[in-house]
Amino acid sequence: MTVLSVENLTLSYRIGRQWREVVHNVSFTLKRGEMLAFVGESGSGKTTTAQAIIGLLADNARRDSGKIVLNGEEISQWSAKRLNALRGARISLVPQDPGNSLNPVKTIGAQVGEVLHIHQKITKDEQENQVLALLTKVGLSHPEQRMKQYPHQLSGGMKQRVLIAIAIALRPDLIIADEPTSALDVTVQKRILDLLDILRRESGTAVLFVTHDLALAAQRADRLLVFRHGEVQEHGATADVVRAPQHAYTRQLLSDLQGSRLTIAPVSGQRLASAAIRAQGISKQFSLSKNHFLQALDNVSFEVPRGSTHALVGESGSGKTTLARILLGFEQADSGRVILDDIDATQLSVEARRQLRQKIQFVYQNPFASLDPRQTLFEIIEEPLKNFGKITRAERKTRVEAVTMRVALPLDLLNRTARELSGGQRQRVAIARALILEPTILVLDEATSALDVTVQAQILALLQQLQQQLGLTYLFITHDLATVRRIAHSVTVLKSGQVVEHGTVEVLFSSPQNSYTRELIDAIPHFSPATKEYA
Repeated sequence: MTVLSVENLTLSYRIGRQWREVVHNVSFTLKRGEMLAFVGESGSGKTTTAQAIIGLLADNARRDSGKIVLNGEEISQWSAKRLNALRGARISLVPQDPGNSLNPVKTIGAQVGEVLHIHQKITKDEQENQVLALLTKVGLSHPEQRMKQYPHQLSGGMKQRVLIAIAIALRPDLIIADEPTSALDVTVQKRILDLLDILRRESGTAVLFVTHDLALAAQRADRLLVFRHGEVQEHGATADVVRAPQHAYTRQLLSDLQGSRLTIAPVSGQRLASAAIRAQGISKQFSLSKNHFLQALDNVSFEVPRGSTHALVGESGSGKTTLARILLGFEQADSGRVILDDIDATQLSVEARRQLRQKIQFVYQNPFASLDPRQTLFEIIEEPLKNFGKITRAERKTRVEAVTMRVALPLDLLNRTARELSGGQRQRVAIARALILEPTILVLDEATSALDVTVQAQILALLQQLQQQLGLTYLFITHDLATVRRIAHSVTVLKSGQVVEHGTVEVLFSSPQNSYTRELIDAIPHFSPATKEYA
């Protein structure tokens, strides 16, 4: 039985006074229990097509032509009121950005319970039991406590699991999952997609999976639909597309995925002798409620040699981001020491700690949210220079232009705003802003997780080039072990705030000693078209 049918869908955006067509005559069907994956680079039309299906196009977007049919009933012309009754019950959306998708003033329990309250007649106790079961089902740690918390108290990965719990609450006919696991570590990613697979088998739920992760799509989806510039380049059974791609663009995507392993330069003996980062016995506890505490970090220690890349990996809630915030001086440890470039940062005054941030800079996870949309790129990159020291406008201009060229961005982009750039260009701007103060250490928090495979390969190559040219030290925070394998020299694995394994990437991947590390590695999505196998 066909759950969804899209016929010759054409969509446009209003740019100024003009309408620009961005999705061109897209057609496909989706059957009960089937998963169809939309893949393609940022700006290819994947998300816009998905938004049109559920009636959530942006205010400056419109459907020019085409039909959308759900369970044999055309919903293209439905009013917002009719579509509201449909959402949650028959069709659900797992949005891409968990940070902006939950109500900041409602508890997690109230937000998950809301969809149950709207569509079911159940008691308060029954609703609470169902909410608890859903949060447990999606693998959220300490679900009883999480029900009472607010979104700002959860990590990005935890928020995404809450959104998935909301989406699956009523076992809808269709789930549109827009990058549903981009903020999740590999083990939770596997758990969530396994859960969607169970729903597909048991309830016949169809899944439209929008993703930039081609390996994940190839592993999970029954069929692939490859987008580029708003057009379908290729559409077919996953096995056929992966093993014998017909379109040059699909072949390029697969080539980028398989051939993007970097040749990591060894760290010199001189650099190994001196550590750029030393964390010694770091512990941190947070209060969850009057009598409940969370031990976010428990006696964590590691060192990062100068000029090397050290990866910090672990599940959401493992303490990675808390540790990074302590290193950056945004949080204070309860105990332990942080030594950066031979400076003990633990006892510094507020002003001295602020000045130390010239040595250690941060590159955020989301290039779409970390850049001010009101500023030009020149203003974004220049801003740190205004915050530290007094230099002339002419010197600021020279340094902005120099770092812009260093990250391979054309100078004529400097007068534009971030909204005019692709995801990869925005991340280059974020890297340029971090480099403008000439730091010795960069902390990169999931710096490539929001990027498609081609752009991700370009950014990783850029980071490697910058490290070799400038002698930078990287602390790479990520849940993506495939990326760790490509860029890092060494790695620390965190679980529940404790170090469970530490060593070189080669040794850790070839012979992991801890069962948790083995679980992380086993959960990495991969496929091998050459041998006609994918796992």
